[in-house]
Amino acid sequence: MTDRRLFTRKLDLARGAVDMSHGSGGKAMAQLVRELFAAAFANPLLDQGNDQAAFDPPAGRMVVTTDGFVVSPLFFPGGDIGSLAVHGTVNDVAMAGAVPLYLTAGFILEEGFPLADLKRLVDSMARAANEAGVSIVTGDTKVVERGKGDGVFITTTGIGVVPPGVAPSGERARPGDAILVSGTLGDHGVAIMSTRENLSFETDIRSDSAALHGLVAGMVAAVPDVHVLRDPTRGGLATTLNEIAHQSGVGMLLREADIPLKAEVAAACELLGLDPLYVANEGKLIAICAAEDAERLLAAMRAHPLGVDAAVVGRVVEDSHRFVQMETRFGGKRIVDWLSGEQLPRIC
Repeated sequence: MTDRRLFTRKLDLARGAVDMSHGSGGKAMAQLVRELFAAAFANPLLDQGNDQAAFDPPAGRMVVTTDGFVVSPLFFPGGDIGSLAVHGTVNDVAMAGAVPLYLTAGFILEEGFPLADLKRLVDSMARAANEAGVSIVTGDTKVVERGKGDGVFITTTGIGVVPPGVAPSGERARPGDAILVSGTLGDHGVAIMSTRENLSFETDIRSDSAALHGLVAGMVAAVPDVHVLRDPTRGGLATTLNEIAHQSGVGMLLREADIPLKAEVAAACELLGLDPLYVANEGKLIAICAAEDAERLLAAMRAHPLGVDAAVVGRVVEDSHRFVQMETRFGGKRIVDWLSGEQLPRIC
């Protein structure tokens, strides 16, 4: 991407730090891009060295999504902001039933951030992209003064293509449909909070951060007419279902006893004063399908490593008020309302 003769010394990735010259547009920035980002993300489109990536669009409907990542801390059990940026964007593409193809990445770096940590994040991001089968084809780097950032912020855009006959969307839930989740809830949010608050538990609570497009591919192969797919990130299951209920003009009825939840996550939520229904996930999805397709879809989910704990957790009902309710373990019902305020800030 840049003539190697411009530089007499390589970046000091062991002891160096980001400085303002790395965002200046000059030699230092070119060196950072060449020796760190371009080296980690290398692919034919990126290697052209342009400010954009040009490619022939594949057949099918195109999907595009944009996301920003400000998670704190940057490193957490089960992942980091780099892998999270890939997984979160890939999953937003996948929730359209699409195959993800390309990513772009923008980095906001704070002056003084250790280059060793930046390399660790970039390498993690590259591994996540390679494992997901997507290429990071273009990007941008900016530097802000010390104290005006928080290490690293990442913005990403994802592009994918939807195969014919697949069209999940938030307004397609219908009364009588089944509601499924792909696994245990709250793992990511509790992993972040326990790290942030320096809490230790008897068992290791790790983020569920993962790319879900492989799981989705198996699901749509089994049931092409999945009505809704959504990843319950910020606001968790509760907020996501409220969003879908309002999009579709329906109600939702959950069964508390059927919602998969790890015992250690439930205990941590009780300790932290959190409701696990509102805790973020980064490697789980919600699926809504016709009742007659539910068992077939559930079997397809459980056949994939990221869906072994999948469960049917409720059904869509007629409700002009568009309420989400839950049948409790004690036989009663309660409203599962929208998240009020920010239960877990800086969670993704």
